Amino acid sequence: MPMVSIVMRSINDLSFIEKTLTAVFNQNFKDFELINIDSGSTDGTYEIIRKYNPDKCRQIRREDYVPGRVLNNAVKACSGEIIVFNNSDCIPVNSDWLGNLIKPLLEQPEIIAVFGNQIPRPDATPLVVKDYSRAFGDGTVSASWGHFFSLATSAVRKCDIVRHPFNENLKYSEDIEWSWRMKKAGRKIAYAPDAVVEHSHNYKLREVWKRFYNEGLADGFIYGEKKNFTAGMLLPFGAESCRDIQFLIRSGSIAYIPYGLVCRFIQRLAAWKGRRDFLK
Repeated sequence: MPMVSIVMRSINDLSFIEKTLTAVFNQNFKDFELINIDSGSTDGTYEIIRKYNPDKCRQIRREDYVPGRVLNNAVKACSGEIIVFNNSDCIPVNSDWLGNLIKPLLEQPEIIAVFGNQIPRPDATPLVVKDYSRAFGDGTVSASWGHFFSLATSAVRKCDIVRHPFNENLKYSEDIEWSWRMKKAGRKIAYAPDAVVEHSHNYKLREVWKRFYNEGLADGFIYGEKKNFTAGMLLPFGAESCRDIQFLIRSGSIAYIPYGLVCRFIQRLAAWKGRRDFLK
């Protein structure tokens, strides 16, 4: 049996899938199997997957995609004692990504999960660059937050994820719910800054609203804490906007400030409204 099973989800990732698969199969750590689950791609993504991994790939209908259910079913098909989750658009930047990602699990038994470092793509907008540098980077900023985790490139022991499966009722933030549940149970989550993938999205404003509203709904379910408009929207918007402006000035992107303010306002309003709507 392989030591590691890599679970890769995909949907219409033609721009990235071949780069990701090539990078995965070029890892220095070779003791792994790859399991691909595609959610009804129509752009040729699945055809490329079948070329690289014909024996352990399958496609489901897009309407059947529920994150927790898909992940739990994938775990059941894994043979490895360590499960690595890596989205199809998360491109490992070097051949040491996999070894670096699983290293904390091999060396520290008290750790239940590890998440890797995500760097933005070359076309990332200035705010995306700034947000990723805070969330990832050397890990010092996000370590001071109440809770942070990303399943996009991550690793867990199979015995732990079988014992504590993903929630199958959530459509967003299934990774946050699971990791928060583990954290409350006293389990330790580690960050591997040297396990690096390229991964980011430049969302349109309409997409920003949808994503953050749904994440707000999930936050209401996960944390259950109701916040008024001032604490839940105005103060976070003001604090983040101040950091945005400082970053944009330092990086020479002053012209981006007006759009950045609009985007940040939509983010914070959508997240607050989603949480409020769940907790009504």
